[in-house]
Amino acid sequence: MIKSCYVHIPFCKTICSYCDFCKNYHNKKIVKKYLLALEKEIKENYKNDTLKTLYIGGGTPSSLLPDELETLFKIFGKFKLEKDYEFTFECNYEDITKKLLVFLKNNRVNRLSIGIESFNNKFQSILNRKINKDQMLKKIKLAKEYFNNINVDLMYDLPTQTIDDLKEDIKIFKSLNVNHISTYSLIIEDHTDLKIKGNIKMDEELSLKMYNTIIKELKESGYIHYEISNFAKEGYQSKHNLTYWNNDEYYGFGAGASGFVNKIRYDNTRSIINYINDNKRLNEEKINKKQMMLDEVMLNLRKINGINKKEFKAKYKVNLCDVFDYHELLLKGLIKEENDFVFIQNKYLYVSNEVILKFLDKYKLLNK
Repeated sequence: MIKSCYVHIPFCKTICSYCDFCKNYHNKKIVKKYLLALEKEIKENYKNDTLKTLYIGGGTPSSLLPDELETLFKIFGKFKLEKDYEFTFECNYEDITKKLLVFLKNNRVNRLSIGIESFNNKFQSILNRKINKDQMLKKIKLAKEYFNNINVDLMYDLPTQTIDDLKEDIKIFKSLNVNHISTYSLIIEDHTDLKIKGNIKMDEELSLKMYNTIIKELKESGYIHYEISNFAKEGYQSKHNLTYWNNDEYYGFGAGASGFVNKIRYDNTRSIINYINDNKRLNEEKINKKQMMLDEVMLNLRKINGINKKEFKAKYKVNLCDVFDYHELLLKGLIKEENDFVFIQNKYLYVSNEVILKFLDKYKLLNK
């Protein structure tokens, strides 16, 4: 039984300079065709599972016009949801209106994810995002009148950003008193405007200092650091994202979406035209037990509490230590073993990718 579903809406009013997701400028004719193709994909692949989480991402889902949103949510009417479901809708602050909020609330959405990144307008041209602090605060205040469960995105390690700049942003983020904050360091991805422009140098030492500053400041304000980049008030950890980090199966619909169904990981085409023309699936990979265990470790170690050894054994009928010889990593202090959990030590979270790779290298059941 699959409990989660991600739907990708690849349309935006503006294209952020750092964005590497599947996206295109909003075009009414293309949106209409895209929604027809999306409905077809869902109809053919959704197996009437009762979902615990549904996440609508992009792109910018809130860039759709009212009639397009009506069409989209008619499609979503096919989805069955559990009683305590989590239904997230991504939006830009500029799109937030009372009318949109009422519409979303009336259509089962109970969680918003709002792209803020920074309140400092000196980064407006760098990010190619409109940054208006007063409007941002006003729109988030309005959103809170309709939704209790709200995530906001905080980006750091921006060109020319100082620790003081970051601390000022964090101060404002904390004042919002929302229940979830996702943090991202700026990454210069291929095929983005920032990559094309070039000449952006990253300072690893400053980036680490910024990461640790975020952790300290948010923890002091009552946020639980439950995943490398994510912080939540008690009870508001993202159920949908935990699906990924727990290595559970999920549907992925739309151009550029990925899914994991019946032990098959798949990626859809990032070409909106190919998707509309029914050439949707880009690749598929059947996941065997070895790869499942490797994926389990890689994803679980993103969580602050790490790998649950009891759950690992129940899932794979083998002890974690019989599959991975991680004793050396314990001796070096990179990871810690406590009660039923194995997790990355706090001081190494910033270089978690390196630690995870070292852990994966300790796989020892090569012939099983």
